[in-house]
Amino acid sequence: MPSSPSAFASPALLAQVAAIVQQSGEIIRRHNAAPRTIRYKGRIDLVTETDLAVEAFLHTHLAPCLPEAAFLAEESAQSLELPACCWVIDPVDGTTNFAHGLPLVATSVALWAHGQVQLGVINLPLLGECYTAVRGGGAWCNGVPIGVSNASEVHKSLVATGFPYTVQEELPLVIQRLQAILPATQGVRRCGAAALDLAWVACGRFDAFYEHCLKPWDMAAGWLLVEEAGGVVTACNGTPMCLENGEILAAAPGVHTNIQALLVHTNK
Repeated sequence: MPSSPSAFASPALLAQVAAIVQQSGEIIRRHNAAPRTIRYKGRIDLVTETDLAVEAFLHTHLAPCLPEAAFLAEESAQSLELPACCWVIDPVDGTTNFAHGLPLVATSVALWAHGQVQLGVINLPLLGECYTAVRGGGAWCNGVPIGVSNASEVHKSLVATGFPYTVQEELPLVIQRLQAILPATQGVRRCGAAALDLAWVACGRFDAFYEHCLKPWDMAAGWLLVEEAGGVVTACNGTPMCLENGEILAAAPGVHTNIQALLVHTNK
């Protein structure tokens, strides 16, 4: 593993990775026009042949880009432990959306090294948007620079959230947080794909996004994207962001503290 983080936070490597991720989007577009083959990993946790095909494509094509990097990918991960250097991949974030024909689907790829996300790509193949970021190099959508919103008042803010697959067990916290956020803001949206939500915070469509019970592949690329777009990313209680703790609050700097204050008064 190279000794310097800058060896990973490379615009040239980002361009290479973005091209591969965009190529994988063709699999999603092609499968979107065909009948779905669906199986269940849990009561409401789906996996399709598309998830498996995209993950296999990314594994094959990303491996030569950085031979020393391991893989932590949703459909093949044996644990949530982050290797020192690895690709963190969600091949189809929003599988339930995809299974129902909704276009709110993302492929998320991040490079984790030296204890940080060094680059990230979130591709929305059915919407024609590809978001990219490299540490220290800003955030982009389809090659155009993006930034978080200039929101400064919570009551004028549009907030996104998500619900975990274990929603039955987590329902008290989900409801508590909605009870705090919903009346205090302009509205709450639930798209069903955390990577997409984070990309839309980064480009200013949403002013904030929060969720818990997430996995590293749901958050890794979006974490960097929001920060490089000028946003603030922490755990929901305001402590430093950590991929392993499963929760995130990403927001425009003008509203992050106040939204976090609303969330911190809810208890697990």
